Amino acid sequence: MKCSIRLAVLLGVMPLSVLAIEPGPASQYQQETERWLQLQVSGQAQSKERQVATPAERERSLQRWLDSYTHPIPEYYKQDEGGKAKQQ
Repeated sequence: MKCSIRLAVLLGVMPLSVLAIEPGPASQYQQETERWLQLQVSGQAQSKERQVATPAERERSLQRWLDSYTHPIPEYYKQDEGGKAKQQ
């Protein structure tokens, strides 16, 4: 019991930066992804044309999304049905 109290006190006084994990070197793909995300946040590359949907389009989109919940998810997928990909 005393050990767990000591551990809690130690963690309480330790700065959170000590517990943080340093990120490793970023890959090329990660750096490019970060650039795209920053571009989205900044809005520098936004379209001059405002993209809006009509109320009817929004309603149809919402209905498609709601209808997607009516299809049951099978416990197992049949291997024989579907595409013509070769199984190895």
